[in-house]
Parts: sequence; C-alpha cells; structure tokens
Amino acid sequence: MGTAGADADAAVGERRQLINVAYRLLGSLAEAEDAVQEAYARWYALPPERQDGIASPGAWLTTVTGRICLDVLGSARARRERYVGAWLPEPLPDHAGRENGPGADPADQMVLDESVSMAFLVVLESMTPAERVAFVLHDVFRYPFAEIAGILGRTPAACKQLAASARRRVRAARAPATAQAVRADVVRQVKEAWQTQDIAALVDLLDPAAVMTADGGGVAGAALRPVEGAARIARYMAAMAERAPGLELLERSVNGAPGLVARRDGAVATVAAFEVAGDRVTRIWAVRNPEKLRPWGRR
Repeated sequence: MGTAGADADAAVGERRQLINVAYRLLGSLAEAEDAVQEAYARWYALPPERQDGIASPGAWLTTVTGRICLDVLGSARARRERYVGAWLPEPLPDHAGRENGPGADPADQMVLDESVSMAFLVVLESMTPAERVAFVLHDVFRYPFAEIAGILGRTPAACKQLAASARRRVRAARAPATAQAVRADVVRQVKEAWQTQDIAALVDLLDPAAVMTADGGGVAGAALRPVEGAARIARYMAAMAERAPGLELLERSVNGAPGLVARRDGAVATVAAFEVAGDRVTRIWAVRNPEKLRPWGRR
C-alpha cells in the first residue's frame, strides 16, 4: 500500500476520537457529527501532495475539528439565547453490544466516562468557547498546550490560564462522589415513586434544594424555567405522569450514569439524567426535545 493509502486509512481511523472530542466540545451529537464530517471534507479536499506532507493525519484532523467547534461554539451562544426554555446537552444512550465501525451511529462511538456526564457537560456550557476548548483538549484528552495554542490562536501560556480558569469552574460545581450502585438504587426508587405518583416518597428522595431543568425546545411541553425545591419538583413530576397515561418508565444508562427513559406508545418522550449526593437527588435534567432524542429511537 502506498503512502497516500496509508494516510487515508489513518485518517479514517481517527473518526471515533474526533467524535468524542467534538461531542464534549459542543454538547450536541448532531453538531459533533457535522463538525467531524466538515473536518474530513477539508482533509479529502487537500491535494495528494499536501496530504503526504502531513506527518500526523490525526493531529491535523483534531486541529481542524477543534477550530470548527470553536466557531460553532461562538455562534451557538447567540442561537441558545433564542432557544425556547432551557438548553441542555443531548443525552447519550448506552452503546453496549453495538458496532463501532466507521459507518456506525455516532452515539455508538462515544466513550462514556465522567467527562460526558450531564453534570459535567452542563458546567462546560458555563465556560467561554476558548475556556472549553482549552480545558477539554488538555484535561480530558491530554493535548499539549502548544497544540491547543494553534487551535485557539493564542500563546501556550494563555491557553494554560484558560484551562486553569475552566478547571476552577468544574471543581466548584463538582458534587461529592456517590457509588454507582447507590445512584442506581436512588434512581430506581424515584422511578417507583414516580410511577405511583407518590409525592411524599418523591419528596423524601429529593434534596430540599434540588433543581429540575427540562428542555423541550419549544416543541415538547416542558417548564421554561428550572423547578426548584423537593416539594415543587415532586408535584411537577406527579402532574407529568397524570397528564400522560400509559407512560412507560425504564431504567437506562444516560451519559454513562443511571437514568430514566419515559416512553409512550413505544416512542421515547423523555430522557432524564440525575445527580445524586448521598442518598438523595440534587439535580434532574429532563430532555424532551425530540430533535435531541433521535439516537434513543433505535434503542
């Protein structure tokens, strides 16, 4: 096989890594896939002699993907200001047992770890685009600041400061660690109380200062502002169940953590992610916008 063929194979082999980088940078699987496709389009548009002169196709593709994501993040801020209600990252399903080849669903190419938890992604949304790129590339994917500088158009020292600022945001928002088995048990109890519309049980399972954020995108019914306090959240959840008879609740992995999926007539209507501290739920993120639930329709 010639050099060009080897470089082409190396480039194709980077797709999974690029999808993982782009999703963490954008919080949207659809936008991540678009960014990666654009990066590949630019790669294949290069003359063969240019491709041959690139020592590492993976590094080149990562740099281009990072720049595309930076541009998307800049324009996304304006779009999200016009978004109806709260904007939440797209939830990821568990991809266990699915194919991970080049033609696979992007969701099946995701590595599910703490850096894709809903809590983590929500904190990333609070960062400036430059902070997010510097932090994700350095702290999550271990790219050197010298390479990140080329993406951001800043000095390595400035990129280091951006990552440090982002790191402080993450530390300030991080909840105490809770064992996965405990989290799963709490979520299971929430499911049972929700199914029976047991408001008292729901209140007991929720931290008094718990917050529930719903994302309907103006397409599906959802509270436009966060619902705060255990009692208010419990009443809201009970009312949701009452308005949707026949709702089926399923325990599912959401972004690698115990969560719930609500289906009605076989279609996924809501995907809920939870933050659990001790034996109580502190945060609930409920995604109802059907545009963000497409990967769940195949599971």
